[in-house]
Formats: sequence, C-alpha cells, structure tokens
Amino acid sequence: MVRWGIAHIYASYNNIVITVTDITGAETITKATGGMVVKQAKDEASPYAAMRAAEKVAEIAKEKGIDSIHVRVRAPGGNKSVSPGPGAQAAIRGLARAGLRIGRIEDVTPVPHDGTKKKGGRRGRRV
Repeated sequence: MVRWGIAHIYASYNNIVITVTDITGAETITKATGGMVVKQAKDEASPYAAMRAAEKVAEIAKEKGIDSIHVRVRAPGGNKSVSPGPGAQAAIRGLARAGLRIGRIEDVTPVPHDGTKKKGGRRGRRV
C-alpha cells in the first residue's frame, strides 16, 4: 500500500524549512531547516543545506511509513519576494534522490490582493 504525505518547502533567501505532514496537512511527521544541518549562518539557504535537510527529512519519513509525497513550494510572498530561494530546487531533488516518490509539485506562495506597502520607502532601497 502506498502511504502519501505532503512536503512543505519554505525557501527564502535566508533559510529553508522542510516539513513533512500527513495528507491532510494537520499532523507534522518530521521537519528540518537549513540551520539544523550547516554550521555557518550564511550557508543556511544554500542548495547544499537544502539537500542535507531533505535527506534528513526523507529518512525519518520513510521510517514512519511514508513512501510517496506531494510537494508544496512556498516563497516568502505577500509584500516580500515572490520567487523561491536557491534551495527550493535542490530540496526537491534531495527528496527524490532519497527514494521518495514524488506526486504533484505546486507553488503555494501567498499572492497579495493589494495588501500592505513594501519596505524601502518612497525612493526604494538605495544601494
């Protein structure tokens, strides 16, 4: 019998969080972040950290009987960046390589319907 789960991947430019839940999304089975697998703070959002976090999550999920997953990728969204960070693709690749079967991959980044003002002021961020 195939047991499904959902891998929620939150990939910003500062960190990556991978959470595996049951199919309803109500019960968390396991989670890992970029900060849990690398030493330097600057490496938290890197593809390497994402890969390691994905391996860690996949191992525990397989122990608990989940062998197939749907993937939901999320960027910060809202009035922040709408593109996922560098670790998103690496995380999906890591889950697949660890032996989990991947069903659907969907983007669940929140889109504002004219929400709040972006930070940076009238003239934007001056570099």
